[in-house]
Amino acid sequence: MSASGSLWLVGGAAVLVVIGVVVWLFLQSRKFKLTETPEGEKPEWMRNLPPTETLEALKADGEKIAVFDHDPGEELAAPFAEQIEDIVRSRLENDPELKAVKIDFGTGPDGGLMISLDGKQYPSVELIADERMKTLIKTAIATYQKYK
Repeated sequence: MSASGSLWLVGGAAVLVVIGVVVWLFLQSRKFKLTETPEGEKPEWMRNLPPTETLEALKADGEKIAVFDHDPGEELAAPFAEQIEDIVRSRLENDPELKAVKIDFGTGPDGGLMISLDGKQYPSVELIADERMKTLIKTAIATYQKYK
């Protein structure tokens, strides 16, 4: 066999290997597991309901149960941040002094949490000057962590 013939043979084999790998990857991508869960058990993320405050906010909006309650006009944030926001809003509603505070959790330019408090942006709870709000948010975070 000539040198060019063996090059074609090697090249053809390489193409077949690449095609085989692509087909295998495609077939594997169609099988996914969100967690390694024993047979008959739900994954951890399905075992817990969202916080009560999220469920109440969804019910008040006439929406079905979801992982978080995102209302029109709000900044979009990760589900955990939206759930913490629901806890904070619930507590604000029950505090006559803080009831008028407008709060929204969103995602900052760096991908981290951004807290909007009466229109002012805070990339960290620690930067909030109002100690009552800082404490309320930290308490809401602690409450959220108990759910998980």
